[in-house]
Amino acid sequence: MTVKAIQQFQLRTVIGTEKKAKETIKLMIEAGYDGIELCGFMIKKMPMTIRIVTRLAGMPMGKSGNLDWQQLIAESGLKVVSIHEDLGSILKAPEEIIEEAKSFHTNYVVVTGMHHFDYSDKTAVLELAEKLNGAGEILKQGGIFLLYHNHNCEFRKVAQGKTAFDLLIEKTDQEYVNFEFDSYWPTETGVDVLALMKKLGKRMKLYHINDRGARVTGKTGSILKSDSMELGYGNMNLVEMVETAKKNSVAAVVLETHKNWVEKSPVKSFQQSAEFMNQYV
Repeated sequence: MTVKAIQQFQLRTVIGTEKKAKETIKLMIEAGYDGIELCGFMIKKMPMTIRIVTRLAGMPMGKSGNLDWQQLIAESGLKVVSIHEDLGSILKAPEEIIEEAKSFHTNYVVVTGMHHFDYSDKTAVLELAEKLNGAGEILKQGGIFLLYHNHNCEFRKVAQGKTAFDLLIEKTDQEYVNFEFDSYWPTETGVDVLALMKKLGKRMKLYHINDRGARVTGKTGSILKSDSMELGYGNMNLVEMVETAKKNSVAAVVLETHKNWVEKSPVKSFQQSAEFMNQYV
C-alpha cells in the first residue's frame, strides 16, 4: 500500500505545543493520512538565525523543535516516510543523520533544493551532483538512502537545451542518489511533468503532490495570481500523475502546501485534499 503522508512544514502553525501537535496528528489520521514527512530543523532546536531566515521568507517554522517527536510519532502510529536534511549537515555529520533516520524507522533522507545556489551554472550543478553522490554513498553504508527533492530552480537551462534537473538525473549514480519528485514546481515552469515522471521511473521513490490554480480573495482585476490549491481544486492532471507515481512504485505520496490554504487553515486544507488522496492514492 502507498502511504498517504503530509510534509511537517505544512503543519508548522498548528504544532507549536504538545497539545496542538497531538490534536493536529489526530485530525490527520481521521482524514485518512497514515504517514508524515519530517523536517530536520523542525524536530530539534534550531539556532535563532534559521528561525529568522524562515520568518523573513514568510514561512516561520514555529516552535515544534521543542517537542518530543520520537514520542509523538510512536504514540500516533504514523509512519515517517523520510526526513528532510541539508546537504551540509549530511556531509559534516553523516553518523548523526543516519542515527536520526533510524530512530524514526525511516530509510530515506531527503536533500531539498540548495539555498542561494545558481542552477544556471553548469559547473556548479556538476559539482552538486558529485557531492550528492558522495553523501549518498556515505548514507548507504549506514543503511539509509538519499533522495533529492526539486523546486522550480532546477528547471533553468544550463547547456544544449538541458536543464539543471536533467544534469542531476544524468550525473548522479542511482545506486546512491534517487528522487523525491515534486510535480507542482515543474508545472509552474511549464515543464512536461508526466514525461519527466516517466523518465525518472523507479528512481522516483517518493512523490510530493500539490495542485495549482487561482483562488479569488477580495477585490481582483481581470488576471488572477496562480498559487497552490487543495488537491482536485486546481488544474493539474493529478489523477494521471498519481497513477504514474504508483506505476513507479513510490513508497508514499506526500502532500505539501506552504500557504494559500482554504480559509487560511492548513488543517482545513489537508482535510479537503484528503478527499482526493483517499480516492486516488
